[in-house]
Amino acid sequence: MLSALTRPNYPKAALGLEKESVTALALQKEGRGQYGIKQAATIELPANLLTPSFLEKNIAGIEEMRVLLDEAVEAAGLRNQKRWSVSLPSNTARSAILTLDSEPASTNELSEILDWKSEQVFGAPSGEMRISRQKISADRDGKSRYFATAVKLSVIDEYETLFETQGWRAGLVLPRAVSESNWLIDNRGNTDALLISSQTDGFTALLMRGIEPAVVRTVTCTESERDDEIFRLLMFYRDRLAGDQSENLLEKLLIIGKDFVPAKIREISAEALGKALHILRPEDIGLNLPLSNLSFDDIAAPAGLAALGLR
Repeated sequence: MLSALTRPNYPKAALGLEKESVTALALQKEGRGQYGIKQAATIELPANLLTPSFLEKNIAGIEEMRVLLDEAVEAAGLRNQKRWSVSLPSNTARSAILTLDSEPASTNELSEILDWKSEQVFGAPSGEMRISRQKISADRDGKSRYFATAVKLSVIDEYETLFETQGWRAGLVLPRAVSESNWLIDNRGNTDALLISSQTDGFTALLMRGIEPAVVRTVTCTESERDDEIFRLLMFYRDRLAGDQSENLLEKLLIIGKDFVPAKIREISAEALGKALHILRPEDIGLNLPLSNLSFDDIAAPAGLAALGLR
């Protein structure tokens, strides 16, 4: 999925940016489908320096942010790295699946329809966004679908300006949840896997069916409402997507977020689906974490991008 959205020849190092921290890392291959942390460091950011937003300015101070990026890269031992993949903060970019009501008569008409749908879904004029689209499998009614990611041009310019001042090239830039979903791609195409990734005002859920997304949901809710929203999401899957297809059963769940309690999520899944889902650990997805203070929640997104450079 990701290879079709972005340029090839991926870097083997990645940055993960979030409101509270910045992570720099490089991976190494440790066997078929297995990756280890070669170098990594996470640096905490001061309050209000980075405020992830789709529509508004993100970085309050470019110079201060530049200094802390330097600190993270230096701590990771990656001072000489010039090419990076970048995971953007969870609220900075948006993703959705666009479904066509009917087949367009021409390429120009298709472009116009997708631009219009993007504006409706993402809430900004298409000319003010950088949008990547990839055609995916049709829905159950045979309607064409496209997986789309979008970021405001004014916002991505902040980050690209920051990287340029460092003399870096950011060749692969994706939203956090899309970066994390790379760990769930199943080239055999016979399983469903669900990512639930926290953000400051709720969570993003991305259901992977084989090598492509089947459902993308961004849910805005308070922490007290979150369990109910996850239950509704799983009920939606049971009622609308599971069907009688024994080859497409949801069994695996990847939870990213320090405020999630895996045992509680298992309890919710058992109530909604009649069985408790397996909550994936780093080793289950092929990522070997060293015994250190590194947090999987901090490194899952950038590591998901860096792994692309080793495949």
